[in-house]
Amino acid sequence: MSPVVAILLLVAGLSEAAGRLLPVVARLSGVSHVRVVSLLLAGAIVDGAVFALWPLSAWAVTGLVLPTSASDEAALVWTPGLAAPLVLAGVLAFPLLGPLLHLLLMVGVGAGLAGALATVAGVGWWEAAGCVTIAGIGLGVSVEAVRRLVVKLNTRRAPEPVA
Repeated sequence: MSPVVAILLLVAGLSEAAGRLLPVVARLSGVSHVRVVSLLLAGAIVDGAVFALWPLSAWAVTGLVLPTSASDEAALVWTPGLAAPLVLAGVLAFPLLGPLLHLLLMVGVGAGLAGALATVAGVGWWEAAGCVTIAGIGLGVSVEAVRRLVVKLNTRRAPEPVA
C-alpha cells in the first residue's frame, strides 16, 4: 500500500469516526477533551483499518465463491483513485449532512471496487459487485458492533439511589 493510499484511508477513517462519534459525545455531559480525542483517534484507526480491509475481504470472498482466472499474487488493492471518494463519504457520514447521500457514495466506491475486482479476478462485474457487497456488509456489521460496544462501555450510568 502506497503512503498516499494509507493517508487517504486514515483521513477517511478520521472523518468517518468524527461523523459517528461527535453526535454521541454531544449527548454526554462532562466528557473530557482528552477522552474525546482518544476515542476519535481510536475510531479513525478502526475505520481506516475497515476501509483498508474492504478490497482484501472482497478478494477473499471472490476466491471462496467464484472460480477466478487470476493468480493469487494479483490481489485487489486500493489505489489513490479508488480511495479518494472514501474521504468524501466519511465527511458525509455526519448525520445532518445526509445518511442517504453517504450510502449512495459508499455504493459508488463499491462500484469502483467491483470494477477493479472484476478486472483483477477475471470475473463478471455483477459477480464482483456481489463479492464487494458481501465484504462491505460483513465489515460494516462488524464495525457497528464494535461501535455499539464502545458506546455502551463509555456511557456513564446514574448512580443508584441508596435506600
